[in-house]
Amino acid sequence: MSEPRLRIGFVGAGENTRVRHIPGFRALPNVDLTVVANRTRESSERVARSHGIGRVAVDWREVVTAPDVDAVCIGTWPYLHAEVTLAALAAGKHVLTEARMAADVAQAEAMLAASRCHPQLVAQIVPAPLSLRMDATIRDLLARGTLGELREVTVTHTTGQFCAADTLRSWRQDRGWSGCNTLSLGIYYETLLRWLDQDAAIVAADAAVYTPLRRDAESGEERPVEAPDTLTILARYPSGARLVMHLSAIEGGPGRNDVRLNGSRAGLRIDLAAGTLTLTPHGEVPRDLLVPPLPDGGWRVEADFVESIRRGAPVRLTDFVTGVRYMRFTEAAWRAWRSVAP
Repeated sequence: MSEPRLRIGFVGAGENTRVRHIPGFRALPNVDLTVVANRTRESSERVARSHGIGRVAVDWREVVTAPDVDAVCIGTWPYLHAEVTLAALAAGKHVLTEARMAADVAQAEAMLAASRCHPQLVAQIVPAPLSLRMDATIRDLLARGTLGELREVTVTHTTGQFCAADTLRSWRQDRGWSGCNTLSLGIYYETLLRWLDQDAAIVAADAAVYTPLRRDAESGEERPVEAPDTLTILARYPSGARLVMHLSAIEGGPGRNDVRLNGSRAGLRIDLAAGTLTLTPHGEVPRDLLVPPLPDGGWRVEADFVESIRRGAPVRLTDFVTGVRYMRFTEAAWRAWRSVAP
Protein backbone atom coordinates (compact mmCIF):
# COMPACT_ATOMS: atom_id res chain seq x y z
CA MET A 1 0.00 0.00 0.00
CA SER A 2 1.21 3.50 -0.79
CA GLU A 3 1.85 6.03 1.93
CA PRO A 4 -0.85 8.64 2.59
CA ARG A 5 -0.04 11.97 0.99
CA LEU A 6 1.83 14.48 3.12
CA ARG A 7 1.11 18.11 2.28
CA ILE A 8 3.85 20.68 2.91
CA GLY A 9 3.37 24.44 3.25
CA PHE A 10 6.29 26.85 3.09
CA VAL A 11 6.68 30.04 5.14
CA GLY A 12 9.60 31.85 3.59
CA ALA A 13 11.55 30.65 0.58
CA GLY A 14 15.14 31.70 1.11
CA GLU A 15 18.09 30.20 -0.72
CA ASN A 16 18.35 27.06 1.41
CA THR A 17 14.63 26.40 1.03
CA ARG A 18 14.82 26.76 -2.75
CA VAL A 19 18.06 24.83 -3.16
CA ARG A 20 17.59 22.12 -0.53
CA HIS A 21 14.15 21.78 1.02
CA ILE A 22 11.83 22.15 -1.95
CA PRO A 23 13.80 19.72 -4.17
CA GLY A 24 14.28 17.41 -1.17
CA PHE A 25 10.57 17.16 -0.50
CA ARG A 26 9.68 16.89 -4.18
CA ALA A 27 11.95 13.86 -4.53
CA LEU A 28 10.02 11.93 -1.87
CA PRO A 29 7.00 9.77 -2.77
CA ASN A 30 3.50 11.01 -1.94
CA VAL A 31 4.62 14.45 -0.77
CA ASP A 32 2.78 17.50 -2.11
CA LEU A 33 4.15 21.05 -2.17
CA THR A 34 0.90 22.81 -1.37
CA VAL A 35 1.39 26.51 -0.67
CA VAL A 36 4.11 29.13 -0.15
CA ALA A 37 4.14 32.56 1.51
CA ASN A 38 7.32 34.52 0.91
CA ARG A 39 8.06 38.15 1.86
CA THR A 40 5.99 39.55 -1.03
CA ARG A 41 3.25 38.18 -3.24
CA GLU A 42 5.48 38.67 -6.28
CA SER A 43 8.32 36.63 -4.82
CA SER A 44 5.86 33.97 -3.66
CA GLU A 45 4.50 33.68 -7.19
CA ARG A 46 8.00 33.37 -8.64
CA VAL A 47 8.88 30.57 -6.25
CA ALA A 48 5.57 28.76 -6.81
CA ARG A 49 5.92 29.02 -10.57
CA SER A 50 9.54 27.92 -10.76
CA HIS A 51 9.30 25.14 -8.17
CA GLY A 52 5.87 23.68 -8.86
CA ILE A 53 4.14 24.72 -5.63
CA GLY A 54 0.35 24.59 -5.83
CA ARG A 55 -0.57 28.11 -4.77
CA VAL A 56 0.61 31.22 -2.96
CA ALA A 57 -0.59 32.79 0.28
CA VAL A 58 -0.50 36.51 0.95
CA ASP A 59 0.20 36.02 4.67
CA TRP A 60 2.11 33.26 6.45
CA ARG A 61 -0.83 32.69 8.79
CA GLU A 62 -2.79 31.35 5.83
CA VAL A 63 -0.19 28.60 5.49
CA VAL A 64 -0.22 27.44 9.11
CA THR A 65 -4.02 27.40 9.31
CA ALA A 66 -4.70 25.88 5.89
CA PRO A 67 -6.71 22.61 6.16
CA ASP A 68 -4.72 21.10 3.28
CA VAL A 69 -1.34 21.57 5.00
CA ASP A 70 0.01 18.82 7.29
CA ALA A 71 3.49 20.21 7.90
CA VAL A 72 5.15 23.62 7.70
CA CYS A 73 8.69 24.28 6.48
CA ILE A 74 9.93 27.62 7.85
CA GLY A 75 12.55 29.27 5.66
CA THR A 76 12.54 32.81 7.05
CA TRP A 77 15.25 34.67 8.92
CA PRO A 78 15.47 33.79 12.66
CA TYR A 79 13.25 36.67 13.84
CA LEU A 80 10.08 34.84 12.71
CA HIS A 81 10.94 31.23 13.57
CA ALA A 82 9.35 31.24 17.02
CA GLU A 83 6.12 32.99 16.05
CA VAL A 84 5.49 30.70 13.09
CA THR A 85 6.46 27.57 15.04
CA LEU A 86 4.10 28.35 17.92
CA ALA A 87 1.23 29.07 15.52
CA ALA A 88 1.89 25.94 13.44
CA LEU A 89 2.06 23.61 16.43
CA ALA A 90 -1.12 25.14 17.86
CA ALA A 91 -2.79 24.46 14.50
CA GLY A 92 -1.72 20.80 14.60
CA LYS A 93 1.05 21.03 11.99
CA HIS A 94 4.45 19.38 12.07
CA VAL A 95 7.34 21.86 11.90
CA LEU A 96 10.70 21.91 10.16
CA THR A 97 12.39 25.24 10.82
CA GLU A 98 15.51 26.62 9.25
CA ALA A 99 18.48 27.28 11.52
CA ARG A 100 19.36 29.26 13.57
CA MET A 101 16.55 28.10 15.87
CA ALA A 102 15.37 31.55 17.00
CA ALA A 103 16.42 35.13 17.61
CA ASP A 104 17.22 34.55 21.29
CA VAL A 105 16.99 32.08 24.15
CA ALA A 106 13.56 33.18 25.33
CA GLN A 107 12.09 32.44 21.89
CA ALA A 108 13.91 29.11 21.66
CA GLU A 109 12.65 28.01 25.06
CA ALA A 110 9.09 28.99 24.09
CA MET A 111 9.41 26.81 20.99
CA LEU A 112 10.66 23.86 23.04
CA ALA A 113 7.83 24.26 25.57
CA ALA A 114 5.24 24.36 22.78
CA SER A 115 6.69 21.23 21.16
CA ARG A 116 6.41 19.39 24.48
CA CYS A 117 2.74 20.37 24.65
CA HIS A 118 2.25 18.65 21.28
CA PRO A 119 4.33 15.45 21.50
CA GLN A 120 2.39 13.89 18.62
CA LEU A 121 3.85 16.50 16.26
CA VAL A 122 7.36 16.46 14.82
CA ALA A 123 9.45 19.54 15.64
CA GLN A 124 12.80 19.64 13.86
CA ILE A 125 15.50 22.22 13.11
CA VAL A 126 17.60 22.09 9.95
CA PRO A 127 20.98 20.79 11.16
CA ALA A 128 24.40 22.31 10.70
CA PRO A 129 25.56 20.49 7.55
CA LEU A 130 29.32 21.04 7.78
CA SER A 131 30.37 17.66 9.14
CA LEU A 132 27.53 15.26 8.37
CA ARG A 133 29.68 12.70 6.56
CA MET A 134 32.39 12.83 9.27
CA ASP A 135 30.25 12.83 12.43
CA ALA A 136 30.12 9.07 12.98
CA THR A 137 33.90 8.70 12.58
CA ILE A 138 34.65 11.55 14.99
CA ARG A 139 32.24 10.26 17.63
CA ASP A 140 33.73 6.78 17.32
CA LEU A 141 37.29 8.09 17.85
CA LEU A 142 36.18 9.93 20.98
CA ALA A 143 34.16 7.00 22.33
CA ARG A 144 37.09 4.59 21.89
CA GLY A 145 39.45 6.94 23.70
CA THR A 146 41.75 7.32 20.70
CA LEU A 147 42.47 10.94 21.63
CA GLY A 148 42.77 10.21 25.34
CA GLU A 149 41.56 12.89 27.74
CA LEU A 150 40.28 15.85 25.74
CA ARG A 151 42.24 18.98 26.65
CA GLU A 152 41.51 21.64 24.08
CA VAL A 153 39.06 22.30 21.24
CA THR A 154 39.83 25.06 18.75
CA VAL A 155 37.50 26.28 16.02
CA THR A 156 38.66 28.62 13.25
CA HIS A 157 36.30 29.92 10.59
CA THR A 158 37.28 32.97 8.57
CA THR A 159 36.05 34.57 5.35
CA GLY A 160 36.51 37.87 3.59
CA GLN A 161 32.80 38.67 3.40
CA PHE A 162 33.03 42.05 5.16
CA CYS A 163 36.59 43.11 4.32
CA ALA A 164 35.44 45.84 1.95
CA ALA A 165 33.73 48.88 3.43
CA ASP A 166 31.36 49.11 0.44
CA THR A 167 29.96 45.61 0.93
CA LEU A 168 26.21 45.86 1.44
CA ARG A 169 24.78 45.41 4.91
CA SER A 170 23.61 41.82 5.41
CA TRP A 171 20.44 40.78 7.23
CA ARG A 172 22.82 38.88 9.51
CA GLN A 173 24.12 42.26 10.71
CA ASP A 174 20.64 43.43 11.67
CA ARG A 175 19.64 42.36 15.16
CA GLY A 176 15.99 42.80 14.27
CA TRP A 177 16.28 40.03 11.67
CA SER A 178 18.96 37.79 13.15
CA GLY A 179 18.72 38.36 16.90
CA CYS A 180 21.79 37.47 18.91
CA ASN A 181 23.09 35.04 16.28
CA THR A 182 26.62 36.09 15.36
CA LEU A 183 28.59 35.08 12.26
CA SER A 184 28.82 31.26 12.16
CA LEU A 185 28.91 30.76 15.94
CA GLY A 186 25.71 28.73 16.27
CA ILE A 187 26.55 26.40 13.40
CA TYR A 188 29.94 25.48 14.81
CA TYR A 189 28.74 25.14 18.38
CA GLU A 190 25.93 22.85 17.24
CA THR A 191 28.51 20.75 15.42
CA LEU A 192 30.60 20.46 18.58
CA LEU A 193 27.51 19.40 20.56
CA ARG A 194 27.03 16.59 18.09
CA TRP A 195 30.52 15.26 18.82
CA LEU A 196 31.08 16.06 22.48
CA ASP A 197 27.61 16.43 24.03
CA GLN A 198 28.98 18.92 26.57
CA ASP A 199 27.86 22.48 27.25
CA ALA A 200 30.71 24.97 27.52
CA ALA A 201 30.65 27.99 29.83
CA ILE A 202 31.86 31.32 28.43
CA VAL A 203 35.00 32.64 30.11
CA ALA A 204 35.52 35.67 27.87
CA ALA A 205 34.43 37.04 24.52
CA ASP A 206 35.87 39.85 22.45
CA ALA A 207 34.56 41.19 19.16
CA ALA A 208 34.79 44.18 16.86
CA VAL A 209 32.79 46.04 14.24
CA TYR A 210 35.20 47.76 11.84
CA THR A 211 32.65 49.25 9.45
CA PRO A 212 29.93 50.65 11.71
CA LEU A 213 27.71 51.85 8.85
CA ARG A 214 26.84 49.98 5.67
CA ARG A 215 24.39 50.62 2.88
CA ASP A 216 21.25 48.54 3.18
CA ALA A 217 20.63 46.23 0.22
CA GLU A 218 16.91 47.05 0.03
CA SER A 219 16.54 50.69 1.04
CA GLY A 220 19.93 51.91 -0.12
CA GLU A 221 20.27 53.87 3.12
CA GLU A 222 23.25 53.67 5.43
CA ARG A 223 22.35 51.76 8.56
CA PRO A 224 24.29 50.69 11.68
CA VAL A 225 25.99 47.30 11.71
CA GLU A 226 24.73 45.54 14.83
CA ALA A 227 26.70 42.29 14.77
CA PRO A 228 30.49 41.87 14.92
CA ASP A 229 32.77 41.53 11.93
CA THR A 230 35.02 39.30 14.03
CA LEU A 231 34.51 37.34 17.26
CA THR A 232 36.82 35.39 19.55
CA ILE A 233 35.55 33.26 22.42
CA LEU A 234 37.26 31.47 25.28
CA ALA A 235 35.13 28.90 27.11
CA ARG A 236 35.57 25.83 29.25
CA TYR A 237 33.83 22.45 29.32
CA PRO A 238 32.80 20.68 32.56
CA SER A 239 35.53 18.11 31.83
CA GLY A 240 38.13 20.88 32.07
CA ALA A 241 38.87 21.07 28.35
CA ARG A 242 39.24 24.56 26.91
CA LEU A 243 37.23 25.80 23.93
CA VAL A 244 38.70 28.53 21.73
CA MET A 245 36.63 29.84 18.81
CA HIS A 246 37.78 32.45 16.33
CA LEU A 247 35.20 33.54 13.75
CA SER A 248 35.90 36.37 11.34
CA ALA A 249 34.53 37.90 8.15
CA ILE A 250 37.57 40.17 7.60
CA GLU A 251 40.18 37.62 6.50
CA GLY A 252 42.36 39.24 3.86
CA GLY A 253 43.59 36.02 2.29
CA PRO A 254 42.12 32.56 1.76
CA GLY A 255 39.59 31.66 4.43
CA ARG A 256 40.15 29.01 7.07
CA ASN A 257 37.66 26.40 8.19
CA ASP A 258 38.88 23.76 10.61
CA VAL A 259 38.47 22.30 14.07
CA ARG A 260 41.20 20.77 16.23
CA LEU A 261 40.51 18.29 19.04
CA ASN A 262 43.65 17.90 21.15
CA GLY A 263 43.81 15.11 23.70
CA SER A 264 46.33 13.50 26.02
CA ARG A 265 47.09 10.76 23.47
CA ALA A 266 46.50 12.31 20.07
CA GLY A 267 45.27 15.30 18.14
CA LEU A 268 42.60 15.30 15.47
CA ARG A 269 42.36 17.93 12.75
CA ILE A 270 38.97 18.25 11.08
CA ASP A 271 39.39 20.21 7.85
CA LEU A 272 35.80 21.18 7.09
CA ALA A 273 36.72 22.92 3.85
CA ALA A 274 38.43 19.85 2.41
CA GLY A 275 36.27 17.30 4.24
CA THR A 276 39.28 15.46 5.67
CA LEU A 277 40.29 14.06 9.06
CA THR A 278 43.92 13.86 10.13
CA LEU A 279 44.91 11.94 13.27
CA THR A 280 48.28 12.51 14.93
CA PRO A 281 49.09 10.25 17.91
CA HIS A 282 51.75 11.87 20.10
CA GLY A 283 55.21 11.22 18.69
CA GLU A 284 53.88 9.72 15.44
CA VAL A 285 53.44 10.87 11.86
CA PRO A 286 50.05 12.41 10.97
CA ARG A 287 47.78 10.12 8.99
CA ASP A 288 44.62 10.86 7.08
CA LEU A 289 41.61 8.80 8.07
CA LEU A 290 39.18 7.27 5.63
CA VAL A 291 35.83 9.03 5.78
CA PRO A 292 33.09 6.86 4.27
CA PRO A 293 31.26 8.59 1.43
CA LEU A 294 27.59 9.33 1.97
CA PRO A 295 24.99 10.23 -0.66
CA ASP A 296 24.66 14.01 -0.99
CA GLY A 297 27.25 14.45 1.74
CA GLY A 298 24.92 12.92 4.34
CA TRP A 299 22.09 15.42 3.78
CA ARG A 300 18.81 13.69 4.64
CA VAL A 301 16.89 16.52 6.27
CA GLU A 302 13.65 16.32 4.32
CA ALA A 303 13.65 12.51 4.24
CA ASP A 304 14.28 12.32 7.99
CA PHE A 305 11.50 14.83 8.69
CA VAL A 306 9.01 12.81 6.65
CA GLU A 307 10.24 9.57 8.23
CA SER A 308 9.61 11.01 11.70
CA ILE A 309 6.08 12.00 10.70
CA ARG A 310 5.19 8.70 9.06
CA ARG A 311 7.07 6.23 11.25
CA GLY A 312 7.51 8.07 14.53
CA ALA A 313 11.30 8.00 14.17
CA PRO A 314 12.89 10.29 16.77
CA VAL A 315 14.41 13.54 15.55
CA ARG A 316 18.20 13.42 15.70
CA LEU A 317 19.30 16.28 13.49
CA THR A 318 18.33 18.59 15.00
CA ASP A 319 15.83 18.46 17.88
CA PHE A 320 14.56 21.47 19.81
CA VAL A 321 16.47 20.50 22.97
CA THR A 322 19.75 20.80 21.06
CA GLY A 323 18.57 24.06 19.53
CA VAL A 324 18.00 25.57 22.95
CA ARG A 325 21.48 24.44 24.00
CA TYR A 326 23.22 26.20 21.13
CA MET A 327 21.03 29.28 21.53
CA ARG A 328 22.04 29.54 25.20
CA PHE A 329 25.72 29.52 24.21
CA THR A 330 25.12 31.99 21.39
CA GLU A 331 23.32 34.46 23.62
CA ALA A 332 25.89 34.06 26.41
CA ALA A 333 28.62 34.97 23.92
CA TRP A 334 26.64 38.01 22.76
CA ARG A 335 26.12 39.19 26.32
CA ALA A 336 29.78 38.63 27.21
CA TRP A 337 30.86 40.72 24.23
CA ARG A 338 28.38 43.50 24.93
CA SER A 339 29.43 43.64 28.58
CA VAL A 340 32.95 44.71 27.57
CA ALA A 341 32.22 46.47 24.28
CA PRO A 342 33.21 50.16 24.20
